[in-house]
Amino acid sequence: MVDMNVNLGGLKMASPVATASGTFGYGIEYIGAVDYSKLGAITAKGLRVEAWPGNPSPRHAEVPGGLVNAIGLQGTGVAHYLKITLPFFRSKTGKIPVIANIWGGSVEEYAEVARMLDDKVEAIEMNVSCPNVKAGGHTFGQDPKILSEVVSAVRAATKLPLFVKLAPNVPSIVPYVKACEDSGADALSLINTIPAMVIDVETRKPVLANSTGGLSGRAVHPVAVKLVYDAHRATKLPILAMGGIYSAKDAVEFFLAGASAVAVGTATFTNPEAVSNVYDGLAAYCEKHGFQSIRDLTGALES
Repeated sequence: MVDMNVNLGGLKMASPVATASGTFGYGIEYIGAVDYSKLGAITAKGLRVEAWPGNPSPRHAEVPGGLVNAIGLQGTGVAHYLKITLPFFRSKTGKIPVIANIWGGSVEEYAEVARMLDDKVEAIEMNVSCPNVKAGGHTFGQDPKILSEVVSAVRAATKLPLFVKLAPNVPSIVPYVKACEDSGADALSLINTIPAMVIDVETRKPVLANSTGGLSGRAVHPVAVKLVYDAHRATKLPILAMGGIYSAKDAVEFFLAGASAVAVGTATFTNPEAVSNVYDGLAAYCEKHGFQSIRDLTGALES
């Protein structure tokens, strides 16, 4: 039997497979369609202090190799989540760890969301691909100095394991990895979606009401593997890898590149059983290749 337990920055997971934020709702939407016993954690969709309507429709477009979405972080807000959604999730799924993805328009709002969630969930994941309203709309995750400031503020607001989900559209991931490490992050999440656009050539208009969105799915996988590889070489922080995982092979690539755990996202839209298949395939791969623990697979890339 392969030992499938992992410790992701203080978050103990009985499985190395999680779900990616924004693709699994708040964890309750897939009850009855997914084998939750093979999940090490679920990542709830983005939460801010207040409810948020998101972007107008249309908000997603299927493209070759993936999906472009501009949902706009629609959400219920923390109070509703803690009072209604989370208790219902706990009642149906038991003790599966919850990673709460958070966001905000200011450093102060990030910290407040984290403070409200402290001790209510098992870990926090920061979505730093959001505009800093007070800084003229510059994205938190594209300036190492601002990134360090917001991570430090959230670190001071919670004792929970703290993950930072980094943006892929930067010249080098290394300065951002270092900023997270120096500011108290416990782990990294890689990658967020890649900025993208789809145009209807007949109407000569953008397909999405927001004009642009984020690309996810198979098309982003090689990009994500490379960024995980770069990040792993730059830090000792554990990495939750995501981006185009549709099979165990995709997940194995991430582990070899340096991931400690993986998150399945867009694949669950067309195949909810993808999370179970990835878990089973990882266990089979380790057994076939003589790895007694999934942890031994991390960074086992041969040159």
